[in-house]
Amino acid sequence: MLINNKIIKAFSLMLVLILLVIPCLTITTNAKDINDVYNKEYLVGGLPFGVKIISKGLTVVKFSDNEEESSSAYAAGIKIGDVITKINGKAITGCKDFTKEIEESLGKSVELTILRKGKELNITLSPKYSKSDGKYKTGIWVKDSTTGIGTITYVDPETGEFGGLGHGICDSTSGRVIPVTYGVVLDVSINGVNKGVKGTAGELKGTFEFKKLGTLTKNCDCGVFGYLKTDKLSCPEKLKICPKNQVKTGDAYIWCTLDDGQVEKYAIKITEIIENSNEVKNFKVKVTDQRLLDKAGGIVQGMSGSPIVQNGKLVGAVTHVLINDPTCGYGIFIENMLNSSTI
Repeated sequence: MLINNKIIKAFSLMLVLILLVIPCLTITTNAKDINDVYNKEYLVGGLPFGVKIISKGLTVVKFSDNEEESSSAYAAGIKIGDVITKINGKAITGCKDFTKEIEESLGKSVELTILRKGKELNITLSPKYSKSDGKYKTGIWVKDSTTGIGTITYVDPETGEFGGLGHGICDSTSGRVIPVTYGVVLDVSINGVNKGVKGTAGELKGTFEFKKLGTLTKNCDCGVFGYLKTDKLSCPEKLKICPKNQVKTGDAYIWCTLDDGQVEKYAIKITEIIENSNEVKNFKVKVTDQRLLDKAGGIVQGMSGSPIVQNGKLVGAVTHVLINDPTCGYGIFIENMLNSSTI
């Protein structure tokens, strides 16, 4: 489940983060370090959290409705999903600075350094004068931050390092993982569930409490990672991790939070281990707990990161839901998350 983020319109605005469909832990240390990894106990998550990511550069999200203003952007070759990192060789720190540089150009051409599909390009653009605003504009809309809601998978009780989501937070336009300059982890309250049905994904609905729980340091294909204030958390249990080659088909359960605000354990089955899988779709799961089926219809958007436990060990996290069958979804091995983390 990838996240389609909704912008916070006010400090109390209801948000729903849509978590959609998008080598394992390669331990290169010595035997002692390997034993440390497998013998260590982690706090099992299941708690909802909010994130706000300040990205590296400005993402182009749309063109202006004013054809005269947007014509120069089209002519310059700007595309939706481009990430503008510099203007006239100077690093961009935010939307306000970018707008100021454009307005003060007085229509003179500016050179934009952009990232497109991992490649750096330089594009020359001539801002157009807006008669309605009396200012020069690029004809494009950009954003410098993204917000959303997800589920914590694990927390290291000694360091506060955590992992969540089990997949990256991606730009809704380009589908690419958003590079992080800085991010904060915020407290949220889940206060509603839209039940999933065949053909339509359900979703958790939540409200940002704007109480800072920690910081986000990394956003990648295998999840989001950072540091939490462990004294602010109430995790259900502490468990060791399970090596990927010991994860089996059969009974398991997940921890997640629905609209009652409590972390609950729900029964599932791991139905298939996927050989030669990519980093985030390592096995299939099916919800068997009638309570979760009655409340949510199965796996819903917002449950990405919900920890999966089997035989008393943390084996992974929920990542995606099958749109045509919300009782089923995919999971990622916990090893893949730890291998990609800040640890």
